[in-house]
Amino acid sequence: MPETGFVAESVGQLLRGWRLRRKVSQLELANLAEVSSRHVSFVETGRTNPSSAMVVRLAECLGVPLRERNRLLVAAGHAPLYRERAADDPDFGRVRAALDRILQAHEPYPAVALDRRWNVLSANASFGLLVADVAPELRREPMNLMRLGFHPSGFAPRVRNLDQVRSYLLPRLERQAANSGDRALHALCEELRSYGGGTEWPPEPDPADIALPIRIEHRGVELCFLTTVTTFGAAFDVALDEVAVETYLPADEATAEHCRRVAEAG
Repeated sequence: MPETGFVAESVGQLLRGWRLRRKVSQLELANLAEVSSRHVSFVETGRTNPSSAMVVRLAECLGVPLRERNRLLVAAGHAPLYRERAADDPDFGRVRAALDRILQAHEPYPAVALDRRWNVLSANASFGLLVADVAPELRREPMNLMRLGFHPSGFAPRVRNLDQVRSYLLPRLERQAANSGDRALHALCEELRSYGGGTEWPPEPDPADIALPIRIEHRGVELCFLTTVTTFGAAFDVALDEVAVETYLPADEATAEHCRRVAEAG
């Protein structure tokens, strides 16, 4: 079911929170939205109740996620504009079928579809290369890819460059939590920190690097993958806006050959 129970904050308070989170001044936001800074100030202080169109314009300028744009609209007394469907909604079936085709087309290499909190919506058969030997409790729904990757009972013990992977993915998760304001993502960050490795991560990879290699052992063979993430810009559907497909590409021929052999063996 779609999330409900929005906290009773005014639209001005919510917009101000997003503006501060994005580190944008009232004047900068006004210039982006092509309105006066006085108007932005009046909206934030509650002296002006913005129209639905103005809420959307300000939200777009601040890069507010679609789910939170609905929250802003409701707080301003307007109807939600963006359709919200849960991943288990029957109407989401066609989307799942399309996702499954994308994942299957990536065989014999691992691929997985994720929601905004890194929970696995669907995965192809080759994803088993990554989750082999993972503790059963971590594979129960909702199965979370971040938890699978960093929990001591997940596939972390088989990742040969774990510190490098942590230094890349965990700051990324923290930025996502900060940018989205999602408390569940903040809680996930804290959980991952509790697994060990201290409070400071190693330096982040050089931004000039094209992709982060993930070196993971499978059946005594060290594999090396590069990952790509695909998102869908479905402007009026919250669920689609939040789906991402993560694919693992072999970084060398030895990895590609091992994946082919495992797939052929079934």
